[in-house]
Amino acid sequence: MRRRFELLALLCAVTVGAAGCASKHIVKAAPPSVSAPPPDLSAPMPVPEAPPPVDTAEEPAPEVPSPAPPPAPAKRTIGPRRPPVETVDPTPAKPAAPQISPQLSARDLDATKRNTTGNITTAEQNLQMANGKQLSPAQKDLTEKIKGFLNQSHEAIMADDWVRAQNLAEKARVLSAELVKSF
Repeated sequence: MRRRFELLALLCAVTVGAAGCASKHIVKAAPPSVSAPPPDLSAPMPVPEAPPPVDTAEEPAPEVPSPAPPPAPAKRTIGPRRPPVETVDPTPAKPAAPQISPQLSARDLDATKRNTTGNITTAEQNLQMANGKQLSPAQKDLTEKIKGFLNQSHEAIMADDWVRAQNLAEKARVLSAELVKSF
């Protein structure tokens, strides 16, 4: 008997536990995100008129002509192809950005020109020393960089940008001095 009682108590405990707590919190579901279609606002169809009453006299029914068949669709003729129309881009191309360089006084400009030509001359002389020598890959890379700086410096001189030319020539001179030291 005691065993039955324990079994019954266990069964009640499992039932209460499975049922959850007495007060359940019901969460209302969010409304659907898709809205309902708008109501049909079109006017109702008009009611067709009733035909007049027909006499039951023995008159023959008037002949109704059969409807004419619908016209055949017109054949589409293909003419010569027109060349495609070129569209013009409404946004004009951007002009090149203006080169901004500092304004130098006449004295500073002369000093910059002398300094630039001196650096270019020194770098070119140092490159001449490398001619005819067996160069390591690092030295070959260094000579290519020096030549690149010298070319850019000459381009800056042609553009009358002496400050930029001086900076590039100085880089070429410093690298060429490193190249000479590595022999």
